[in-house]
Amino acid sequence: MDIGLFFGSFNPIHTGHMIIANLVKETTLVQEVWFVVSPQNPFKKNKNLLHEFDRLDMVNVAVTDDYHFRSCDVEFNMPKPSYTIDTLIVLQEKYPEKVFHLIIGADNLLSFSKWKNYKQILAHFRLIVYPRPHTKTSDLINHGNVKMIEAPEMNISATFIRKLIREGKSIKYLVPDPVDLVIKRKKYYVD
Repeated sequence: MDIGLFFGSFNPIHTGHMIIANLVKETTLVQEVWFVVSPQNPFKKNKNLLHEFDRLDMVNVAVTDDYHFRSCDVEFNMPKPSYTIDTLIVLQEKYPEKVFHLIIGADNLLSFSKWKNYKQILAHFRLIVYPRPHTKTSDLINHGNVKMIEAPEMNISATFIRKLIREGKSIKYLVPDPVDLVIKRKKYYVD
């Protein structure tokens, strides 16, 4: 089975993530998309980062109605910060019967050569790349293990969503309805 791995802090998960995941499932060999919740991104330091279990909970409620999607907490028990290559190796060892594809934005492909062991990732895993607004094309786009998909260029950001919440404004349609309910009930991001 082909699995798309969509890594992120998901702070919070939003409709942009869901749309990209669905397009990957619909337009590639991928039969399932796993949302890999990253406890700490080595390229990001975020004081507004909710606890990893709270973010996992939001991903779980977001994916609950689609059997093609699931959450993945594999990085919770790994050294921090988490590096994608290490996570891919752990998943490949745990699920040798599955073929993993890495889902990334074109902005990440542009900086992909800065990732730990990026050549090893490119040699052993397929990258599914979705367009991002105002992003130049990377030379890696022509690599045999890189596939660009057609998708809308969305500029929905978790930072913008958190700002709206702090300002007491609605985030309806920016996040899945169950995620909106969890955020309101638990008063996430209000201060």
